[in-house]
Amino acid sequence: MQEFVAIVLQLPVQLPLSGGGPVDVSLYRLILDSLSEGVCTVDRDWTITYFNRAAERLTGVPVEEALGSNFVELFKGEACECHALLAQVMESGRPLAEKPTVIVDRRGARVPVNLNVTPIHAGDGSIVGLAASFRDVSAMELLRKELRGEHAVGDIVSKNPAIRRILNILPQIAESGSTVLITGPSGTGKELFARAIHHAGPRRDGPFVAVNCGALPDTLLESELFGYKQGAFTDAKRDKPGRFALAQGGTLFLDEIGDVSPALQIKLLRVLQEREYEPLGATATQKTDARIIAATNRDLADAAMRGLFRNDLFYRLNVVQIDLPPLAERREDIPLLVEHFIRALNAEKGRKVTRVSSGAMRRLLLYPFPGNVRELRNALEYAGIICQGGEIQEQCLPPAILEHGGAACLDAAGAAPLKPPPRDEKERIAAALAAHGGHRARTARALGINASTLWRKMRKHGIS
Repeated sequence: MQEFVAIVLQLPVQLPLSGGGPVDVSLYRLILDSLSEGVCTVDRDWTITYFNRAAERLTGVPVEEALGSNFVELFKGEACECHALLAQVMESGRPLAEKPTVIVDRRGARVPVNLNVTPIHAGDGSIVGLAASFRDVSAMELLRKELRGEHAVGDIVSKNPAIRRILNILPQIAESGSTVLITGPSGTGKELFARAIHHAGPRRDGPFVAVNCGALPDTLLESELFGYKQGAFTDAKRDKPGRFALAQGGTLFLDEIGDVSPALQIKLLRVLQEREYEPLGATATQKTDARIIAATNRDLADAAMRGLFRNDLFYRLNVVQIDLPPLAERREDIPLLVEHFIRALNAEKGRKVTRVSSGAMRRLLLYPFPGNVRELRNALEYAGIICQGGEIQEQCLPPAILEHGGAACLDAAGAAPLKPPPRDEKERIAAALAAHGGHRARTARALGINASTLWRKMRKHGIS
């Protein structure tokens, strides 16, 4: 393949055939243009001499802009790793095959690719340039990460200012080893952030163990967390390690921590204070060094004030708090998430969806998504099943989205939502608080936002 690219791009416009007319080499160039792999050639001065349509799609750089531009100048620091690999081949003359690397496109998205590079030789054998092809392997990379449960900071798709602020400090949070409390409505991706913290921190080689505290009754949850010894109860035929033991040297993710009963809260408090616990039926305590990341869709501060959650446990958990906004507050992320989920679902389900129609995208932008990011993913999975072609049409979306009236407004291009004027938002919050007697938790539910988000907005608008 690489040799074919190198030869074709050195050929003159026409070649004579023995016993026949000339062959139009532009036909071969059209073949290169139709490939799904990106193809780029540069001369000795790093001037781009060829750039096919797949390269345009992968990088976001138009062919017309790329041709004649300097490779290093055009891509600057984003092409640093690629440039180093190409320079290696230029200097050594040895081809490079299937080298995993990353391209950062014009939108700032990191696209994992497999890179192939071949030197282009002149008649005297000297190297006059390079032919490079790069194959997008993001679908396979997404599938691999889903199967292994590996998620890094770079896997979190967002251009929302609140999320970007969180991402900027996430590496420091990960390195700190401190206990983290992630709050936000259901479906906002709390476990994704927890996994990203784990994989960016010093415990990345240890296990990541997750348990949903709201899905199990008290007695079963206690044995799941702390384990039990043989004979602890009738069916305890052998020792069973709990999640704290399984997470040794790694991270324990306690999802829906707000649903834990008061009795179990006391036991969890002891683990956080003393770093030790007792399995059921044990006569001695066991030490744990698992890092704790907890998550909840409840306002634990409010619950602690009203005596529904232990104050001391809340403060032990709330060393570092990350508050994830609902999707309704980050609508600018919907097109990015759509593209991300289409790639992931294509890899996971073996589909070939290429895009979402403008009508379908408008519907998605207008819908409030009470189920947040999870609901958006499910909607796209549903649409991928219903639609037969490569494009998701408006009528393929779930009935809930199609039946929604669309109270939100879009800008003139229909591409991004317009935020309500601050005065309207302030009046809406004040009216909702008055209607619910100043009760923040009930007001937040009525407005469809998280209680901590409501508190942040109240401070912003000076509402007491």
